[in-house]
Amino acid sequence: MKLETKLVHISTPDVLTGAISTPIYQTSSYVQEEPDVNKGFAYTRTANPTRKVVEQAIAELEGGIAGFAFSSGLAATDCVLKLLKQGDEIIAVNDVYGGTYRIVTTVYNKFGVISKFIDTTDIQNVLQAVSNKTRFIWLETPTNPTLKISDIEEIAKISKQVGALLIVDNTFLSPALQQPIRLGADIVVHSGTKYLSGHGDVLSGFIVVKDPKIAEELKYLQNTSGGVLSPFDSWLTLRGIQTLSLRMEKHSQNAQKIAEFLTTHSKVDKVYYPGLKNHPNHHIAAKQQKGFGGMVSFSLKDDTLETAKDFLTRTKIFLLAENLGDVRSLGSHPATMTHKSTPLEVRKETGIQDSLIRLSVGIENVDDLINDIKQALD
Repeated sequence: MKLETKLVHISTPDVLTGAISTPIYQTSSYVQEEPDVNKGFAYTRTANPTRKVVEQAIAELEGGIAGFAFSSGLAATDCVLKLLKQGDEIIAVNDVYGGTYRIVTTVYNKFGVISKFIDTTDIQNVLQAVSNKTRFIWLETPTNPTLKISDIEEIAKISKQVGALLIVDNTFLSPALQQPIRLGADIVVHSGTKYLSGHGDVLSGFIVVKDPKIAEELKYLQNTSGGVLSPFDSWLTLRGIQTLSLRMEKHSQNAQKIAEFLTTHSKVDKVYYPGLKNHPNHHIAAKQQKGFGGMVSFSLKDDTLETAKDFLTRTKIFLLAENLGDVRSLGSHPATMTHKSTPLEVRKETGIQDSLIRLSVGIENVDDLINDIKQALD
């Protein structure tokens, strides 16, 4: 089946009742026939029928052999990081999501995990950074919030040369627009809170893997740590995934037009969007993505925190919120919101200016969205 068909039929009818929508098995435990003899479910932390469906669904959509659902994107990230041990090294893209930067540098570094943050858009940087201690190469592509693009296929070759795992955070594009495992990645991570659920009403995270041994390790860690996705949120995510293809197409169409408009405005300095032909890595995005996504970032010529805040408090349709991937358009200020915990010098080095504004472009009428941006700028 083509992706659009898979997405619509990702929630399979219930075998027991024939219910066309996957039931919500809102239970913590299950009756056993005798000690340790059951129908495949004993305790919901370990496994739940509703969660199992969404885990199988995300694995199939990403082209992996197993999927794991968590209570948030950071819970998923934390589970992957638990594969590391003291002395292991992680090389990550330098403008990685602020929450990922925080957990690596303030939690795992205490346990002896070494971290390096580099510009992975330049393959030479990756070649120079890897060592015999490198266990993970961690990418976001596009990155949050400056939308840098890294070549997954080429970096996958490097990771295999040094025996490292390539992890790709695919939150910004979803499997509807990019499938990193098919490009050579070993593990894919998602904040399902964003495009997968798509309606701003779920907190969830996902991991997809292609290696059975790693899948066994992650299953053990998921059960041991316990940060699993609830049955109800599993069901909500399944419902959201069914319209993923339609939503991503509309998000991308709107974002392209908004990015093009921003390049023409006299108060706008830089515009970050992979769909623009002058984006430094537009050709790589066109090669490995099916679309350019719904995220647009831009900075202002008056590069101050105050100017950015002024814009974000004047929009009427773009809602000021610390989220993305919603059907509603959202705006945020990375320097004081998503990347507040990232040190100032790191922010500046990676292009997160004081005036940088991140837009999560929704599925509203694009003319209304452009007019909203125009009135807020003017």
